[in-house]
Amino acid sequence: MSQDVAETRRTRPKRPAVPRRERREAPAAGPPERTTLGHSVRAEWIKLRTMRSALYAVLATLGAGAGLGTLGGSAAGEEYAAMSAADRLTFDPLATSLKGVVLGQLVLALMGGLAIASEYGSRTIVSTLTAVPRRGRVLVAKIVVVVAVALPTGLLTTFGGLLAGQASLESSGAPHLALGDEGTWRAVLGGGLHLVLAAVVGLAAGTLIRSTTATVTTLFVCMAIVPALAPALPGVLADWTEKYWPSSAGGQILTAYRDPALLDPWPGFAVMAACAVLLLTAALFTFRRRDA
Repeated sequence: MSQDVAETRRTRPKRPAVPRRERREAPAAGPPERTTLGHSVRAEWIKLRTMRSALYAVLATLGAGAGLGTLGGSAAGEEYAAMSAADRLTFDPLATSLKGVVLGQLVLALMGGLAIASEYGSRTIVSTLTAVPRRGRVLVAKIVVVVAVALPTGLLTTFGGLLAGQASLESSGAPHLALGDEGTWRAVLGGGLHLVLAAVVGLAAGTLIRSTTATVTTLFVCMAIVPALAPALPGVLADWTEKYWPSSAGGQILTAYRDPALLDPWPGFAVMAACAVLLLTAALFTFRRRDA
């Protein structure tokens, strides 16, 4: 290599380095977002939607409404021909077609109870209360979600039971009702609301009891065993239980025949609603003060 070429290379000016594209700096993290009731409702909806027992409860309630309505209407239609004149005066085609509500109220009450009792069983309630320290907000969110599931389920159950039961009665030649007859829409709407109250009572019971097994046992006894055994109780106690026991009193909303020994439909429904309010108040007070 000649000396002139070497000198040229040594004296050649260096090209300025091309600066690298500067990376964008991540925006500074702002203050943490505050949780709202909407956040809690969405979280509780995810929990209930992913709980298998909730789906089974909805399907069982809908099936009970249509299935027991059909069976009850068919059986009552066959028995009507052999009834005495006195028994025919007390025949209630409305209550006959809505027998599925009796089972549906127990199933939805269990769904409401498991919506919170299952969290105590799995200890996920600790994570829930850590994310949302305001316990009142947690319970209100659970109520909103349980009602949102129970209301359409209840209305579909009573409507389906009414249609299926009246169709069975008509095919059997027994007295039946049309949708425009007196008391039918009251039974459909009131029966749906009765099932909502049953689910809310179950939620309150699960909040108070916290144990899954104990909650299921308590609800089964209160909504199935006690009304079934009421006629076998001593005189005054039997009369009081048949008339004022919440699930029995609330069930009067489904009837067309007026038994003078029992409450009328809306007063009976008011007894069930008062029971739900009292239990929810006790549940809220306990939930806010008791450790998880």
